[in-house]
Amino acid sequence: MKLYSDLEYLKLSKGQKFLYNLRCFFAAIPRWFAKIGIAIGRFFKNLFLGIGRELKDIAMTFVHGDWKTKISYVVMGFGNIARGQILRGLLFLAFEAVFIFYMVTTGVNWLSKLPTLGTVGPHEEYDEILDAYTKVYGDDSFKILLYGVLTIFFIIAFIYTWRMNIKQNQTAEKILATGKPLKSGKDDLRSLVDDSFHKTLLALPLTGILIFTVMPIVFMILVAFTNYDGAHNGFSNNLFTWVGLENFKQLLSFSDGNKVYTAAFGEILTWTLIWAFFATFTNYFLGMFVAMMINKKGIKIKKFWRTVLVLTIAIPQFISLLYVSKMFAQNGIVNGFLKDLGWIKDPLPFWTDPTWARFTVIIVNIWIGIPYLMLIATGILMNIPADLYESAKIDGASGFQQYAHITLPYMLFVTGPYLLTSFTGNMNNFNVIYLLTGGGPDKAWASAAGGSPGQTDLLITWLFKVTTGAESKYYQASVIGIMVFVVMALITVVVYGLLPSNKNEEDFQ
Repeated sequence: MKLYSDLEYLKLSKGQKFLYNLRCFFAAIPRWFAKIGIAIGRFFKNLFLGIGRELKDIAMTFVHGDWKTKISYVVMGFGNIARGQILRGLLFLAFEAVFIFYMVTTGVNWLSKLPTLGTVGPHEEYDEILDAYTKVYGDDSFKILLYGVLTIFFIIAFIYTWRMNIKQNQTAEKILATGKPLKSGKDDLRSLVDDSFHKTLLALPLTGILIFTVMPIVFMILVAFTNYDGAHNGFSNNLFTWVGLENFKQLLSFSDGNKVYTAAFGEILTWTLIWAFFATFTNYFLGMFVAMMINKKGIKIKKFWRTVLVLTIAIPQFISLLYVSKMFAQNGIVNGFLKDLGWIKDPLPFWTDPTWARFTVIIVNIWIGIPYLMLIATGILMNIPADLYESAKIDGASGFQQYAHITLPYMLFVTGPYLLTSFTGNMNNFNVIYLLTGGGPDKAWASAAGGSPGQTDLLITWLFKVTTGAESKYYQASVIGIMVFVVMALITVVVYGLLPSNKNEEDFQ
């Protein structure tokens, strides 16, 4: 592909510039993916190099350390206690005692069963007292997977704490070698509310993120490699087991037995991207237009118009969307009103025809989304220097030219990150689709694809359907969740590099 110089580019017409920019965009996609691959490779390279440096430092610390440091390799905190840092030493020692107690009592048991996720399922045994066969529950695959993951995280936390213990001894030796005193327990407590106060404040939120966000994500990812569903719930029914990549092959393979799954996934993914695009940009440009109209000089009772629009935000979506769903039903208010006017004979298929349903949900989403963008755009438009518009008017610029060269670039610069997050948010917009159409109308050929996805289902609503009902294919929902993350991550990485606020940070300073 020929690259034009700046002078050659300026000589191109608007249409030629658009086509040239479009070709550059698609030509750059392979380079973006190559950069992503290089970044991933560099990450793993640095990771392994870092682990190597840590192992070398641990070995050298043991070789050159004193006897207190050497004992600390086995008894955490011993070096701190022996050097007078009682509080630190007791905390390290207590953590080691808790870890050993947990591993001996339950941790080793969960880890030993993790490779199989249990071997003894529910079965019947003869009860001599009752003189009958009773159901006996054996292993619980769900608990084995859950507590196995928790145990692995606990082991990682112990290794990290053990490494901190070694570093503390190494640092203490260096400080004592210079003749300076070590920090006492009072100094440590004072530090927690002074120079290290940021660590004290962040400790609780960080722990919460680890327990309630990171670990559930890891658990969900692991479920994708099992056959966990309603028939294999791991306890009262059959145990579930590891199946490797079979679930991914089922969703992404066009073999005879998987065509329905793959076709359903491809169609729903396509509609999800189309929905996210229109839901994002229709709201963005129409919300900006409404804000410009309300802020225009000469418009009266501006506060009233803003209040009317904001009412759609104040009313809970659960109420408004269910009401709108009934309004556009076959026997709803809209069809009844059009019939009374004599404009139609048969009810319009707002929710029964795939094209009508998809178009209608986009229109209804505009009604919901415009007020948000109107409020955001209002604040930004007020900050655009009026001198720019006055200079443009003097130069003879039309209203559209002022919008195209002043308003829109400024808006895109400020709201670029919002557009990206709004797009990803619309890909996971559960409320609008589920409350309006429930994913319908039905998609007959996809009824065997788990959850019976409909014509307006997004990946997120399909994921919900897959996990409900008698089948409850949690493994398939996990695979869908992973694929949603992969798609969103790729879009985010590619688009973020194109945002004006990222490429030209100083343009509007």
